[in-house]
Amino acid sequence: MKIGCPTEIKPQEFRVGLTPNAAREAVGHGHEVIVQKGAGAGAGFVDEDYTAAGARLAETPAEIFAEAEMIVKVKEPQAAERAMLREGQLLFTYLHLAPDPAQTQDLLTSGCTAIAYETVTDERGGLPLLAPMSEVAGRLAPQMGAWTLQKANGGRGVLMGGVPGVGPARVLVIGGGVVGTHAARIAAGMGADVTVLDRSLPRLRYLDDVFGGTFGTGYSSTGLLAEHLEQADMVIGAVLIPGAEAPKLVRRADFASMKPGAALVDVAIDQGGCFETSRATTHADPIYDVDGIMHYCVANMPGAVARTSTIALGNATMPYMLALADKGWKQACADDPHLLNGLNVHAGKLTYYAVGQAQGIDVTSPQLVIKG
Repeated sequence: MKIGCPTEIKPQEFRVGLTPNAAREAVGHGHEVIVQKGAGAGAGFVDEDYTAAGARLAETPAEIFAEAEMIVKVKEPQAAERAMLREGQLLFTYLHLAPDPAQTQDLLTSGCTAIAYETVTDERGGLPLLAPMSEVAGRLAPQMGAWTLQKANGGRGVLMGGVPGVGPARVLVIGGGVVGTHAARIAAGMGADVTVLDRSLPRLRYLDDVFGGTFGTGYSSTGLLAEHLEQADMVIGAVLIPGAEAPKLVRRADFASMKPGAALVDVAIDQGGCFETSRATTHADPIYDVDGIMHYCVANMPGAVARTSTIALGNATMPYMLALADKGWKQACADDPHLLNGLNVHAGKLTYYAVGQAQGIDVTSPQLVIKG
């Protein structure tokens, strides 16, 4: 199979879809790998790393989209990239379709087959291709929130860990999954007073058993959330409904009771955000103010630490990429129902229920697609 990897074009996106090691593995399996010149530069990989791995370099993304049978990326294809997709081509990347009807329609129109990293599952019910970036984003969130809290950036001017005689920042983490757990660990390690809210009692028990004393936990309810919002210097939104649009848990009306200059960090922004006032921002202009509450809503947070993120993502995606290339997508998905869960679009049909529910589009069963 011809596997293509273009340079990411989303603003301030420095990751790359294939590491040189992944390219070497694919070549070793008998596949042809085509990488756009300079694609790995933002993650610290030079073109010579790819040619040494056996990949061929292309000058433009148009060459890659025209020739490759499978396109491997990091971020969802931008409009210019979607225009180059064709019928029968396989796209393997993050999609986050639920809050993005324009992308959904373009993918359906293209006739391509699109498998989304974020909806591939594993035998434990986890999301193995989302987890590495969730870990990175979770660990980054308190760091970015602490920067947002600085007075020069419009924040409250509160130091995360305080100093002797002055208390630490109070950090509320909404959601106790992968993102929330990593965010809470890092925020607590910075010396903050941290509370995690979640609606899963088994998850809260797990967090208490493993991290008891490191940070507090609470069962998320409207009343308890309101209490903690009033006290919080920083709120980290870490809620995920796989493949679906994130619920709006913090409303603009809540800001009136919050501390002026408090920081909201929305790690769910790729799925539409879990704060009512969230809108996607970039690393170049990451913060904005709504009613005196500072918002950090960068949609590709892991791109800030592109080398770490690229290697972590490459480690996770490589086995799936090789299975798709070795077997073809239909056989690979037939053999692995967890990979089949990643199928979002095929030949003009939507195949992921949560996206159809969010956008009011009819959905075709992925099981029917692979049998067709």
